[in-house]
Amino acid sequence: MSFFDSIIAFLQNGGPFIFPIALVLVLGLAITLERWLYLNSALRTNRKALALLQTDLKKGDINAIMQHAKSHSAPVLDVLQAGIARLSTVKRREDVEYAMEETIMEYMLRLEKRTPFLATLANIATLLGLLGTIMGLIAAFSAVASADPAEKANLLSSSISVAMNTTAFGLITAIPLILFHTSLMSKTAAIVDSLEMAGIKLLNSLSFGQQEENRG
Repeated sequence: MSFFDSIIAFLQNGGPFIFPIALVLVLGLAITLERWLYLNSALRTNRKALALLQTDLKKGDINAIMQHAKSHSAPVLDVLQAGIARLSTVKRREDVEYAMEETIMEYMLRLEKRTPFLATLANIATLLGLLGTIMGLIAAFSAVASADPAEKANLLSSSISVAMNTTAFGLITAIPLILFHTSLMSKTAAIVDSLEMAGIKLLNSLSFGQQEENRG
């Protein structure tokens, strides 16, 4: 029997709860793929933008940063642009910081979108697996109660084997989804950290410039 045939046999012998668990797995993989592509794209564009901005952030060159923001699209550029736009109406560091934090929070909503569903789906898969096993055992013992004594042992062992397949498939579904959730959250945290770091660098360079003006 080939590996593919073994998987088909495993699913066929798992009972009715195999199908909702399989649906959870498909949903989880679809969410993972969509989020992975989105976060990788955001991470890549962010790194390119940060490489362009290194010198300008150190100098606090607002005009150069705005030029990059007009010609490139990246989360970090939107954050810095929000702070610079607020700088034209206020002069306090806190106000500029609040403007950038607001944009970061907006991006966090986009970056974390649908990712928490993976943890929920992993829990659902585990619980469906346990429920399927319990329901299978109940059905098995009910069938054994009215079976011929000579067949009880074989019938019980085969029924329990089928019931345990549901738990196994639930765990097979849940474990990768938890790993995917952790990986996506790590990518999200890396992007958010880079946004906050760029904002702090801009604030520090602007503060330094203001101090030099005051000394002069």
